[in-house]
Amino acid sequence: MYSQGLIGSGEQTTETPEFLAAFQARIDADEKIEPNDPMPAAYRKTLIRQIGQHAHSEIVGMLPEGNWITRAPTLRRKAALLAKVQDEGGHGLYLYSAAETLGVSRKQMTEELVSGRAKYSSIFNYPTQTWADIGAIGWLVDGAAIMNQVPLCRCSYGPYARAMIRVCKEESFHQRQGYEIMLKLAEGSPAQKEMAQDALNRWWWPSLMMFGPPDGASEHSDQSTRWKIKRFTNDELRQKFVDATVPQAQRLGLSLPDPALAWNEAEGRYDYGEIDWDEFWAVVKGHGPLNKARVAARKKAWEDGAWVREAALAHAKKRAARQSVAVAAE
Repeated sequence: MYSQGLIGSGEQTTETPEFLAAFQARIDADEKIEPNDPMPAAYRKTLIRQIGQHAHSEIVGMLPEGNWITRAPTLRRKAALLAKVQDEGGHGLYLYSAAETLGVSRKQMTEELVSGRAKYSSIFNYPTQTWADIGAIGWLVDGAAIMNQVPLCRCSYGPYARAMIRVCKEESFHQRQGYEIMLKLAEGSPAQKEMAQDALNRWWWPSLMMFGPPDGASEHSDQSTRWKIKRFTNDELRQKFVDATVPQAQRLGLSLPDPALAWNEAEGRYDYGEIDWDEFWAVVKGHGPLNKARVAARKKAWEDGAWVREAALAHAKKRAARQSVAVAAE
């Protein structure tokens, strides 16, 4: 369990108004907060929640695509998808490491996930029904992730910001890979184009939900913005994503499943229809198409890997004991 109070040189620091004002002044000056710096308990708690949820999303996000590795249509597609899934696992490890600098253990975070106490992105609770879904995930889901994660490279917490630089570079490749799959299908046979359109129809609205609840409905968003953990609100990022994605869909010759979608000349942006927030909250609360299956798969992997963790720990202890004996002998 991470320690209470403030992370720093080990001492407890009273959160006086002067301390909180000084901390906010550092944030306002765009200084990076590092693991040994004193920080408000609420700042640390918010980071643990956000980074942990992000790490869980990367790991659980391997499941929908991993489902298609053995069924990819060509060897080239199989190799590319395998590499992508491997990247997502690496992203999860970067992020777990970043969270550990705040005093929480990877074991605790994983146990919270498999017990249902920790959340991950709602998008990964939807099934991948056809090969086109892999393209739609790369194009839309990773595209939405990039829109959300690029500003995190300027997050006020140093370890999180630095981890996101590499994550975003790899996510950009994933997005281009997905779009290329959709382009090939859209330019293929009528059946292939229909498959691409069907995938777009099913993944469009969940992708918009990825940015989280509308502004004003999130209990964390305003404070995270003041602390510069986030740089933009959920709705601002969602709008950026819509504006960037509509021209891409037009290039594909595919239709976005939103009859209300229209260019707003006065505002210089696209207007879009109302998101089904009842569906969003149902999925977040564990009632999506695959919530139980995703958590069960992660729990099984955690339990099946227990012997590996135990063996690695035993080896580390044995090695440390040998080194201790060698030092004593000198």
